[in-house]
Amino acid sequence: MLFFLIRHGDPDYEHDSLTPAGVKQAEAIAERLAVYGIDEIYTSSLGRAVATAEPACRKMGLTPRLCDWAKEDDVWRTMTVPDGRGGRTWPFYSAEYNRLFNRPDVLALGRRWAESPLFSEMPFRRGAEEMQKEADAFFLSLGYRHDAENGLYVPEDHNGRRIALFAHQGFGLLFLSCVLDVPYPLFCTHFDIGHSGMTVVDFTPNGEGFVIPKVLQLSNDGHLYKEGLPTLYQNVIPI
Repeated sequence: MLFFLIRHGDPDYEHDSLTPAGVKQAEAIAERLAVYGIDEIYTSSLGRAVATAEPACRKMGLTPRLCDWAKEDDVWRTMTVPDGRGGRTWPFYSAEYNRLFNRPDVLALGRRWAESPLFSEMPFRRGAEEMQKEADAFFLSLGYRHDAENGLYVPEDHNGRRIALFAHQGFGLLFLSCVLDVPYPLFCTHFDIGHSGMTVVDFTPNGEGFVIPKVLQLSNDGHLYKEGLPTLYQNVIPI
């Protein structure tokens, strides 16, 4: 199985939709996915993800399957931190949490990172456990049982399908850390997902019958370049 995770296009957060630039990005990712061929499309139930998936669904004649668990709301409630101005932000945007997340004592805990006393007042552990449960259930429904203790997947229905999930940045970084068995503090502070970025994960079993998911592409935006659209990485890279 090849699994495609696509972040929504440039968003209009106020209206939970896409900007005109985001609409063009959605059309570009549809063209790219059509080249690969997708068997099933799943999407977060939030409007910006649904709108990004719509051109791909239309082009390939697929009906999207809405995943309420993939929307960003629950992750926002459990995985954000104070921004110092009375609001909240993702920890990977916080200088303080970038430092805390990369402390040797936190990294030494591995996947038990949320048990650090540094985070005793935060709901990180609950958020990470809830995401792990949802991610494991999702991949089991696709035919891959997660053996978390050994950091691998057991294929129960390997059939070479190509599956796409349209979702979000904050969701995606926590989700991928759970899928790949990479501690979230390490993953979210060293990697990111841009608007309409396409991540491809290979679930092909090895010769001994188990799967170690391998990332073939992370937040790739080649579809934007091909269509002549700005590759500004979330509008922060000047040209």
